[in-house]
Amino acid sequence: MRHLVTAALLVVGVIHLLPLAGVLGAERLNQLYGIDASESNLAVLMRHRAVLFGLLGGFFVLAAFKPPLQGLAVLAGFVSVLSFLALAWGAGVNAQLGRVVTADWVALAALVLGAGAWLARRA
Repeated sequence: MRHLVTAALLVVGVIHLLPLAGVLGAERLNQLYGIDASESNLAVLMRHRAVLFGLLGGFFVLAAFKPPLQGLAVLAGFVSVLSFLALAWGAGVNAQLGRVVTADWVALAALVLGAGAWLARRA
């Protein structure tokens, strides 16, 4: 069971680390999300979002190997993934954001498995 929690958090961590590439600028943000981030205010916000996702993804990877952090990581993962899926639900996202939605469904599946293994290990 321990390895299932580790694997789940690594999957969620990698998915959350992918947007970190957006810190490189508007061109990369356009490739990631299919949005025009050439307006400087939007670019700053989206690049900051990339940094925050990098921090969160790094936390998931760290927690994968630090059992005392795993419960908090699973909770943070659910908040992150479910909030995005709720916001995207019915919003008519473009193809690039559709890939993000798909990735978050994968992350959600990993979190459900990981949370179940984490809870079983604690019982």
